[in-house]
Formats: sequence, structure tokens, C-alpha cells
Amino acid sequence: MKSQLYQLCLAFIEQRVNTANEALQQAQEASSDDTKSSAGDKFETGREMAQQDINRNKQLLADAQQQKAVLLGLVDVVEAEKVRSGSLVITNNGNFYISISAGQLQLEGKTYFAISAASPIGKLLLGKVIGEQFSFNGKTYLIEQVQ
Repeated sequence: MKSQLYQLCLAFIEQRVNTANEALQQAQEASSDDTKSSAGDKFETGREMAQQDINRNKQLLADAQQQKAVLLGLVDVVEAEKVRSGSLVITNNGNFYISISAGQLQLEGKTYFAISAASPIGKLLLGKVIGEQFSFNGKTYLIEQVQ
């Protein structure tokens, strides 16, 4: 189960990397296609907007690559008693895969939430063991399994 969730997260992050790469390439092509016209101010404004677009896409790409590196570091995480990065946590109010922020995942008819260890609920989960409880957003969670 955990390896399937890992693969879903990997597909999610690879899609983000590809999307950011494509957007960056398009922004760079658009910037290089601009030629200076007699309306210098208009050209400079367009060039600045293109540069902002390039910078934004570079940041998105860097963020996606950083998340991918985090995920790749979890590939061989073994089962442990305490919740840590790479753990699959089953609670009475939801299932959480501590990996990257990939949101809601569907697998074999069940819903799982791929969350970062740095997220608010991820921070609450870290270090917990089976049988422990915690509260988040007005709900009480009981940890039933840690894989």
C-alpha cells in the first residue's frame, strides 16, 4: 500500500516538474521573441513582465525539484513504531502518508492524504505511536496503525 502511495506521489511531483519546465521554456521563448520596437517603454514593460514570468516559473520548478528530492529520500524507509517521514498513518478520522504535500489520493477505494512532515497536521503526527490521540481542527484523531 505504502509503495503504491509513493508511486502516486512520484507521478504527482513529476507532473509538476514537467509543467514547470514547459512553462519556463515557453516564457523564455516569449522573452527572446520580443524585438525592440519604436515604443521603448512598451518593450521594456513587456520584457520586465516576461522576466517576472521566467522568475516565477524558475521558483515553481525549484520547489517541485526540492519536493521530488524529499520524496526520493523516502524510497527505502522501513516501517517503524513511531510516526516519521515516510510513514503511512491510519487514524479513525483519516489516512495520512507523511511524504510531500500532494493532497488527496485515491487508492483501492480509500482516501489518503499525502502531507508534508512540515505541515501543521504532519508536525502533530511526528513521533506519535499506535494508540495515541491528537486534536486538529476540532477533531480528535486516534492512531490505529503506523506502517
